[in-house]
Amino acid sequence: MPELVTRKDIDGIAILSLNRPEALNALSPSLFVELHDHVTEIYGETEKVGCVILRGEGRSFSAGNDLKAMQAGEKAPHPFFQAETVEMIEGLPQPVIGEVQGHCYTGALELALACDLMVCSENAKFADTHGKWALTPLWGMSQRLPRRIGAMNAKEMMFTGRVVSGAEAFEIGLVNKCVPDSDLSEATLTMARAIVENSWHTLRADKMLVNKGQDYGLKDGLMFERENSPGRAAGKEERLSGFKKD
Repeated sequence: MPELVTRKDIDGIAILSLNRPEALNALSPSLFVELHDHVTEIYGETEKVGCVILRGEGRSFSAGNDLKAMQAGEKAPHPFFQAETVEMIEGLPQPVIGEVQGHCYTGALELALACDLMVCSENAKFADTHGKWALTPLWGMSQRLPRRIGAMNAKEMMFTGRVVSGAEAFEIGLVNKCVPDSDLSEATLTMARAIVENSWHTLRADKMLVNKGQDYGLKDGLMFERENSPGRAAGKEERLSGFKKD
């Protein structure tokens, strides 16, 4: 039986690919179990992995939650397993880039929003279709989408269920870049390579400070940074020799 999530490593970059292209990478409980296992492994590989790319095989990132699996009675290990897996991706020490082509609907959008950065192709289609199925978000849509694109834009997407194109996703700040379809993988890999060229110690610290700092107002956030910024790395974590000189 083929792997539902595959992993490939290139120069300190771990590429995780959803691998159900025949089903538009629908997010079955079994797929989430494999994704959870990969993410758990990467947590412990901060010296080996400096950046993660999350993508989908075939013509779509993912069409969303696998409703057929739900109807067939397939269940995750516990009720909040998928939500916790999404939180684990968001909480990875390493920066995570979402690479999105084709469909990125509902549960898939919730998964993509756990990524720190996002690059999409011009054919990307983002939507929250919970309302079309009388479902409500459980994997973070109501919290992460407003923080990414603002409450007004998020409410419009959630209330209407309309499809947002790749170009519009860039305009509203949902993604960092929108590129031609044929350039997507290379553009994402180029961004990842630019990231891993920097100090991995700094990358991990920056991600922690920014993510946790969102829980505070400005004054308390500044204090949080002063008290929790780890400072300059020492020893094997220093990595200064790899920096480019002007």
